[in-house]
Amino acid sequence: MSSPAPANGQSRYFVPDPSAWPFMLTAGLVTLIIGVWSSLEDKNLGALPYYLGGGFAAFIIFRWFRGIALESEGGKYSSQVDMTYRMGMAWFIFSEVMFFAAFFGALFYAREISLPWIGGEGAKGVANLLWDGFEASWPSNGPANLGGYFETVSAWGLPFINTCLLLSSGVTITFAHHALKDNKRLACILWMWATVAFGVVFLYCQAVEYIHAYHALNLTLHSGVYGSTFFMLTGFHGMHVTLGTLMLIVITIRLMLGHFKPDSHFGFEGVAWYWHFVDVVWIGLFVFVYVL
Repeated sequence: MSSPAPANGQSRYFVPDPSAWPFMLTAGLVTLIIGVWSSLEDKNLGALPYYLGGGFAAFIIFRWFRGIALESEGGKYSSQVDMTYRMGMAWFIFSEVMFFAAFFGALFYAREISLPWIGGEGAKGVANLLWDGFEASWPSNGPANLGGYFETVSAWGLPFINTCLLLSSGVTITFAHHALKDNKRLACILWMWATVAFGVVFLYCQAVEYIHAYHALNLTLHSGVYGSTFFMLTGFHGMHVTLGTLMLIVITIRLMLGHFKPDSHFGFEGVAWYWHFVDVVWIGLFVFVYVL
């Protein structure tokens, strides 16, 4: 239960009511993931899980954010609540850093440690542990019955365009933040919509890249350790861009409704932190997955 304000006018620490939103959002995201998996793996589950899960997750996110916005605009948050939100967002981003560190670590281990060892480095006669014709070079090839020959995605096509898009979005959201602090709301809103547009175009380009990889390059989830690490890293990042874009849309709509003040706008700052984190991770992805 929410704690009522005390009679002496001093605000207590706000405690929100128990909520089913986290459970419901998890159900929507799991349904969405099943739909994407069925499309990639040709499991013939149809488009219903994809659209149902995605639509339900988006609905829950907006409803959840709406409740938080009403709490904030209703004056229920004190400076102590603001501080705990900042600490919570910082720890959340740190946990996401650890997620990506694990995936980058898996890529490093497979490429720099496991592959040379299997290829016979330091042990004569180990090169054929997997199959005849195995090549200890990155990206690792695979036998015909386990995905077969595939091509990699060129770094200087859509991945480079996406890099430019995300770097540009980092600039526009910074301009929006400065405009908000200067109480230039219209400029802030316009810069935010530009940031949203960059995020949407990035996701479109990534979808086109995946379709091209599957149908033209034979690069799939079955393409050995390269395919699994490629789609895990880029797909997990794409999920973060999707969530970040939804957050940007919510914040922009709140700005249009008159929310946030030049000296009090952590809801905006938290989303900006998250978006800059997404930008930095993509730079690492572009270098270590596409270029090297």
